[in-house]
Amino acid sequence: MLSILAVSVVTLGAVGLGAWGVRFARTTSDFFVASRAISPWWNAAAISGEYLSAASFLGIAGLQMKLGASALWLPVGFTAGYVALLLFVAAPLRRYGSYTIPDFAEARLDAPRMRLLAAGIVLVIGGFYLVPQLKGAGIALGVVTGAPYWVGVVGAGVVVALVVALGGMRGITYVQAYQYWVKTFAILVPACLLLIHLGGLPQRSALFGQELPRAPAAGLVVSLDAPTDVTFPAAATYTIDGVRASAAAGEERTLPAGALRLPAGTVVPVAEGIEAQRGEDWIRPISDEGRASPLFVGSLLLATFLGTMGLPHILVRFYTNPDGPAARRTTVRVLGLLGLFYVFPVVYGLLGRVLTPQLYVTGATDEVVLRLPEAAMPGLGGEILAALVAAGAFAAFLSTASGLLVSIAGTISHDLRRARGGRGADVRTRRFRGAALGGMLVPVVLALVARGVDISLLVGWAFALAASTFCPLFLLGIWWTRLTSTGAAAGMLAGAATATAAIVVGVLGGGEAVTAGDAVLAQPAVLSVPVAFATMVLVSLRTPARLPRDVEGQLRALHAPEGLGLPAR
Repeated sequence: MLSILAVSVVTLGAVGLGAWGVRFARTTSDFFVASRAISPWWNAAAISGEYLSAASFLGIAGLQMKLGASALWLPVGFTAGYVALLLFVAAPLRRYGSYTIPDFAEARLDAPRMRLLAAGIVLVIGGFYLVPQLKGAGIALGVVTGAPYWVGVVGAGVVVALVVALGGMRGITYVQAYQYWVKTFAILVPACLLLIHLGGLPQRSALFGQELPRAPAAGLVVSLDAPTDVTFPAAATYTIDGVRASAAAGEERTLPAGALRLPAGTVVPVAEGIEAQRGEDWIRPISDEGRASPLFVGSLLLATFLGTMGLPHILVRFYTNPDGPAARRTTVRVLGLLGLFYVFPVVYGLLGRVLTPQLYVTGATDEVVLRLPEAAMPGLGGEILAALVAAGAFAAFLSTASGLLVSIAGTISHDLRRARGGRGADVRTRRFRGAALGGMLVPVVLALVARGVDISLLVGWAFALAASTFCPLFLLGIWWTRLTSTGAAAGMLAGAATATAAIVVGVLGGGEAVTAGDAVLAQPAVLSVPVAFATMVLVSLRTPARLPRDVEGQLRALHAPEGLGLPAR
């Protein structure tokens, strides 16, 4: 009941702020770029709010529990990406004065077809990044309220679509800033209180020593809703619905649906796809193979570092700053706000390994943030903390989904429908609202049918695609005078095709990053990003006739400081 109340309060707060934002959303500029009047602190909170998605709020702690400390390279890459934005993209992008990424692509390269190509990639990245947000909402609402999966998916889709349609970029800015602080408070307070309640980290031998996760002193009961494939790391005796059985060390078994009971001290079996690790191995950030191998970690950092630079819903935020210096100040503040948040998922991963070992059996480690408070603090206190993290989780889904939908709606209404006439402000506003409502339909349907797809797979693919398409476009488009429209198009297509093909082959091959080749397939940025950059450069050098007109004027618009009185592009 408390969780339902907390989620309802967060949702109503978002809808209320969105409705309040309607009073400011009067012009086309309000809907697309918030009239370029958002201050650095407001914008930084809004960017952080939409960036901290389900992958950050639930996924990092879940991956840390599943894989170990190697998963913590993810927040490092997520945050470091803003350093690249600060150094190379933020201020020039704002000075250029575009409304959308396709707008920039067409204007910079003097090629209308680049608008269509960029718009297509925006829709693919935004749509597939929306799916894990909606899926996370369905899972989280089911965990905390028992509601069917589809209720959370459809409910989140309806709320986000209404908020974006009502207030556009101006209204959603206030919603996302509010949701950042909700998420940070919701993950910070329970983490601190649980550490105080427990007196620090318990069972440190399972975290840092030779031990594997074991059933607690009172034993462990795990409800299995369906037959589950598990591996027993050590010899064990157990019961399923009262039927006694035993397993040898290393034995693989399919456990039937029912109540699995493990005696106190029994090493817990692990679901398919999870490797049982002793504490000293689990806490190691780099190892010789698998998802902690240097090749995989390097490719992951490359994807997150450069992928951040290519995420449409993040880049469009820099158009809302008043000028280039404000865009840079915004980026510095984002680094601080993200750093504050990312301290705390680590706590949930550490505590979850020893206090919620049943998640190793079911394979549902993504639920550790939601399950941990009541496991660590039984009673009313745990219920209150669980309600708080549930509210934060739902805020994570809503804020990121809102930013993605703004980007999708802007692309549909501004880039794909601009040639159909009706360029008046009222017409364009109606188109934006219609695109916001219609743009949510496909992701909702995909989320409903993709319940069994790994969230990290979709997020990883979106980052790899962004790093392999828009990142080269922006870096070369902003800093290189010889980029041509043919080179840019060829590079974006080559990068997208390489990243997509590698991930598809990796999934068909089982998805386990065991060898170096497997690591590249699981996280292909180390291959696809160089392919995209090399293709852009080589094709551009071979097609000098396709250079845009007035390249010097384009670069001046990107780099000349404001206030010099130079003519606009």
